[in-house]
Amino acid sequence: MPAEPSAAAVTRPRGPAEFREALAQTQRFTQSRIDRILGLVVGSGSAIIGVQSLVGALSAPVGDRFWNTVLLVVVLGSLLMMCVALLTSRGVRAFSGLVAGVFPVAIVLWPLAAGDTTTVDQQPWLWFLINVGTVAAVFCFPLPLQIVWAFLLPVLYGVVRLVLLGLHRATLVDVALDTVFAIILASVLIVVGWILRSLAASIDAGRESAVRSFAQAASADAVEKERVAVAALMHDSVLAALIAAERAETDRERALAVSMARDALTRLANVDQEAGEGPDAPVPAEAMAAELAATTERLHPAARYISSIDPGASAVPGRVARALHLAAAQAVTNAVEHAGGAELHVTFRADPRGLEIRVQDDGPGFAADRVAEDRLGIRASIVARVAAVAGTATVTSGPTGTTVAIVWEGSS
Repeated sequence: MPAEPSAAAVTRPRGPAEFREALAQTQRFTQSRIDRILGLVVGSGSAIIGVQSLVGALSAPVGDRFWNTVLLVVVLGSLLMMCVALLTSRGVRAFSGLVAGVFPVAIVLWPLAAGDTTTVDQQPWLWFLINVGTVAAVFCFPLPLQIVWAFLLPVLYGVVRLVLLGLHRATLVDVALDTVFAIILASVLIVVGWILRSLAASIDAGRESAVRSFAQAASADAVEKERVAVAALMHDSVLAALIAAERAETDRERALAVSMARDALTRLANVDQEAGEGPDAPVPAEAMAAELAATTERLHPAARYISSIDPGASAVPGRVARALHLAAAQAVTNAVEHAGGAELHVTFRADPRGLEIRVQDDGPGFAADRVAEDRLGIRASIVARVAAVAGTATVTSGPTGTTVAIVWEGSS
């Protein structure tokens, strides 16, 4: 077999594998768009309410200027960051959590800033932002905590107002009405968000189920067509080759039977290909390596490809080159489909004695004796295809990965 590469190897850098993340995004198609719409609406509305609160804070009397300034900077600063995050869909959970956490603390510290300037007929600027704090909880907390925040912020605000104003009948009724109003509005906002997200999740689940059903139907149809094609081939080519071999008596008849058997194996291996074998003109090893590199990159861009070609490597007959390339491409496809392309390595080596192609992955592997008889991905598309051009293909699989070794020596 070809020796270890002595020339400089050409290695393709591995990129980040983002297939699973992309798949997850497609499964949340409607949910991501609903979240985007909610972000735009809530971000714009919160920005307007923030401006209103700022105007109210600047025009209202101030008890303690230091604490009032600190609360303004902290609350409105965190609100500004949340609005930017909602409008740009970047860091929404983090900045919404910041607002949801800062706001109850600001309510508790409000008496330090208000002093004795609090009156019944004038609401502090924090009042306008109570439901903004609840909406922030919608974007960062699960539903139970959202409900807690819908009651916590209004009740906390009501308690602080009563502490500042004193327990009088008129004050108690006024604060109670404000608190109940804030709770009702917060509940409506939470329910609307929950309904929209639930509908989006239901739509995505229905879409995913439909796609899976279609994929299963398409797969079953492809398997049935494959079975029909193999059955026709077995009846025509393979059966004829077996009959010819059984009746062969002279050297010429035996050679003809061998030729028929080789043709039957080639047709069986190429049952999933619409094109024929193609021309038999010699193909340089460099051209084979370049074509395999392009195919590997197309099937799995993150795969690592290594090519080592001895200067004395001979050209390979066209039908051999095509068969080996298709077998290697099928091995790469299997690694991507069944192992997720985990640590996929493709190695091409050529020297004067022949060439070797290895496809390795670190996937979970499989048990060869459990592969269904009608599955042609290994038996026909790899083993039979390589055997048809007088090569050998071995598949080794275990818990630590799978290796497909394709070897061709000399002329066939």
